[in-house]
Amino acid sequence: MKKTIWVLLDNRMGSVGQAKGILQELDSDFDIVEKKIVYTKYAALPNAIRGRTFLIGVDTKKSDCLKTTDYPDAVLSISRRTAPIALWIKRKSKGKTKIIQLMLPGKYGLSDMDLVIVSKHDQGKVSGKNLFYITGCPHRINDKTLAEAKEKWHNEFAKLPQPLTAVLVGGSIKGKPFTDDNASMLAEAIASVQNQVSGSILITSSRRTGKSAENIIMNKINGIPTYTYLWGEEKENPIMGFYACADRFIVTGDSVSMTCEACGTGKPVMVFTGKKWLTRKHLRFVQSLVDGKYAISTDAKDIVDFAPEHKLRPSIEAAAKIRELLA
Repeated sequence: MKKTIWVLLDNRMGSVGQAKGILQELDSDFDIVEKKIVYTKYAALPNAIRGRTFLIGVDTKKSDCLKTTDYPDAVLSISRRTAPIALWIKRKSKGKTKIIQLMLPGKYGLSDMDLVIVSKHDQGKVSGKNLFYITGCPHRINDKTLAEAKEKWHNEFAKLPQPLTAVLVGGSIKGKPFTDDNASMLAEAIASVQNQVSGSILITSSRRTGKSAENIIMNKINGIPTYTYLWGEEKENPIMGFYACADRFIVTGDSVSMTCEACGTGKPVMVFTGKKWLTRKHLRFVQSLVDGKYAISTDAKDIVDFAPEHKLRPSIEAAAKIRELLA
């Protein structure tokens, strides 16, 4: 009989994506039960307060039921806000349910968690025997998902001159705007790579990019064969097709998920960091990818000659640690 894992899925889509990357590696070994969590305004309270009160911050009418006589063997908590819920489930199960926490939730309840999966760029914030460090973050890229995406998108991109350079553009982060100057520097980096490799560009932007920055980049690559999926375009998101079909990637270092997914393909990844934009945490993240030889900075020399030494697949590492915990 398979053991059961509940996964607490809230509205943090980045965290949801990371969790599903791990779950796809565990699906054949465990019964996975998704529990949708909807919050009230009280979810913004500190975890130390929420953890002392019966599911405060959870809209129990809109969320999936969490009360049962048969609690799971483990619960996967995917964010700071789901952590008090996981602790409540462990208490209700009288210790039967083990807590697997994805990324640091803060210090409250940390010692009661059985496994905490932490990015190396967050190393040093807290300590404990239950911490398991990975490079970057878990993601959905593996050989199976890439093969499926290639079959779906190959014909669409085969019409373009080869090779294909995918450009994945994030943008502003809290307190740090993505300035026109940074957009210009990114555009120059794209043009420099394109001049050396030719072919076509696959490009996507985000809500955080901003129209001004997006226009600067698009004006610079005007005249180059390009497939776009810009913020606001109403068509199917081709990002999995980009990962499967592109020959190389240029990614902005603010987007941890997209950068890790690109590195998971095993293809060359060039990371743009700009000036006076990324936080120290983001810069530590980018450096961890460079140190691991998964990626190279766009500021480095001979970047078009870069070849990664590994595929970044932290979901596989995290899944193996979870199997060990629940063995």
